[in-house]
Amino acid sequence: MKKTYTKGNVSVLWEPEKCIHSEKCFKSLPRVFNPKRKPWVDLEQSTDEKIIEAVRNCPSQALSLKEEIVEDTPMTEIQVLKNGPVLVKGKISIEIDGKKEVLDQNQIALCRCGASNNKPYCDGAHSKINFEAL
Repeated sequence: MKKTYTKGNVSVLWEPEKCIHSEKCFKSLPRVFNPKRKPWVDLEQSTDEKIIEAVRNCPSQALSLKEEIVEDTPMTEIQVLKNGPVLVKGKISIEIDGKKEVLDQNQIALCRCGASNNKPYCDGAHSKINFEAL
């Protein structure tokens, strides 16, 4: 399910299946993003600039700006390995504890089992704890 909310030149796309409920949208603009209201998005309650800023801060991209969907964006590949880590391939920027880092390599393995001593990176601990998942 996808829903588009539009006010003038601003169109916000909402994809609820992507939402991780960080509440960043609600905390930044509670008059615009109010899950207790139907519809829960009311773009008339703020300025375009504040709405755009709030949407760009959505960590899961469940909220996105419709015009920012660009077809020529380089493809990032994500592969979930059975009983193992998540492989991310492409140009990679990662933020850990508020510190953003652009990585030199074009592939990383992220821990999925929670047992790595090098989180968020995989150190192979999944095999030691017999981690099983898709």
